[in-house]
Amino acid sequence: MNRSVLSRIGTLTAAAATLAVLVPATASAAASSVQWGPCPGDVAAPGLTCATLKVPLDYRNPDGKTIDIAVSKLASTKPAKRRGIMLTNPGGPGGPGLSVPAGLRAAGMPSSVLDAYDVIGFDPRGIARSTPVTCDLKPEQAVSNVPPYARDAAAVAERAKTVAAVAKQCGESKTAANLPYITTANTARDMDRIREALGEKKLSYYGVSYGSYLGAVYSTLFPQNTDRVVLDSVTGPGGLDPTGSRRLAEGFQDRFPDFAKWAAARHASYGLGRTPQQVTAKFYELAAKLDTGAVPGVNGAAFRAGTFGYLYSTRSFPVLAQQWQALDGEGVMKQTAQEAQIDIAQVLAAQLHVVCNDVNWPEKVETYQRNVEKDRVRYPMFGAAAANIWACAYWPSKPIEPQVRIGDRGPSNILMVQNLRDPATPLGGAKEMRRALGDRTRMVTVDDGGHGVWLSSENACGNNAVNRFLVEGKRPAHDTACAADNGGYFGSMTSEQRQDREKALDEVRSKQRVF
Repeated sequence: MNRSVLSRIGTLTAAAATLAVLVPATASAAASSVQWGPCPGDVAAPGLTCATLKVPLDYRNPDGKTIDIAVSKLASTKPAKRRGIMLTNPGGPGGPGLSVPAGLRAAGMPSSVLDAYDVIGFDPRGIARSTPVTCDLKPEQAVSNVPPYARDAAAVAERAKTVAAVAKQCGESKTAANLPYITTANTARDMDRIREALGEKKLSYYGVSYGSYLGAVYSTLFPQNTDRVVLDSVTGPGGLDPTGSRRLAEGFQDRFPDFAKWAAARHASYGLGRTPQQVTAKFYELAAKLDTGAVPGVNGAAFRAGTFGYLYSTRSFPVLAQQWQALDGEGVMKQTAQEAQIDIAQVLAAQLHVVCNDVNWPEKVETYQRNVEKDRVRYPMFGAAAANIWACAYWPSKPIEPQVRIGDRGPSNILMVQNLRDPATPLGGAKEMRRALGDRTRMVTVDDGGHGVWLSSENACGNNAVNRFLVEGKRPAHDTACAADNGGYFGSMTSEQRQDREKALDEVRSKQRVF
């Protein structure tokens, strides 16, 4: 999700028996055909090496045209403890992944996990250094694929003209020949090619946000090639389809009370309301004020979108409160820290390719107008944005294959971890994914808000559930709920380590432009 709108203008129990033994407890590094070397300068980190693989553009024609997949590796330094490889994905879709292994290490990945795996990152097809795609987005178009809040049916129709032009640019770009093949299913097939190239019989996986959907798709297409799979901050079984987009409004409503309670406790500092109810009323007051054009340079849609982006992390609440405070006063926004430097236009283009190719979206503007009016009532804070029209309605290519149907066939070796109040991948979608995967998975819910559990939340129960599964292969026998705690999981970190951790998390979140 794009958080630059405001900032730019101012800114455990034993595991099931079926899980116990999947591969030997330790495994030596297998023969690999990959030639590892130094990573690009903006990715380079101690111990991280990089390589490029060739994979088919179209897996229906495996001997045809190939594209590049950029891969990185943070190798285990303890051969006696090494279990295998763990692929990673930071979400998006569209998020580049070469730097993720080093980022997870900086974010506090335990040494026991680093010892157990060669942690593998990769830029998914169409993204960054993996034969990128483009839509030739202009600066004013490179904001967010999440639609703006539509005040009425006419606003939806106006948005339709904007996204139709974007879809046309994608279909006429210099990379248009590759357009139909940038899909989640093909990215999952690329993951299996990485596994083969590394000489491994199985792979483990950690995916957060959209990466949870990618992991579920891989586990469905290649169930016997999976070792230990962790899905963090989980989408519904359709990924970012029209239902997934509309769920962003559900997530906003789930998460906002955390900010309202936080701001009310600090009324003396920010003046946004003495109670959560008053802070909530302030949201609607500011949105209405900005809808009238009272503050030049920022409208109600930008205010709502910016607020949504800052709900991803409680650490962002002070900045959000300062932005509100400025808008509530003289309307002059205060400068905020800059986001991580990534090619936003390329990320957004790649995201559209995945989202629009995975599913055949409705094409009639009237469908989105009806959904907007319905969700404006169901989710008044953000429903009229999340249900608004995407460029996918005008996409120049139909899906080349049916969407992967997530199912329960395969080994019981998946762990889901989910905050109760996630703004981008709300609990409702995670529960649907849980039902789709059936006995293949167990779900650990955490009484916390924000996007991301492992290494993002400081809840000890949630973090330890992932650590235990990755290192020991132990999951709860049944779905488990982690109570709220005082956030002491990273309490032993030095101030310097904590700064490094927060910087690493900011980098990962900057790649989660939607979820």
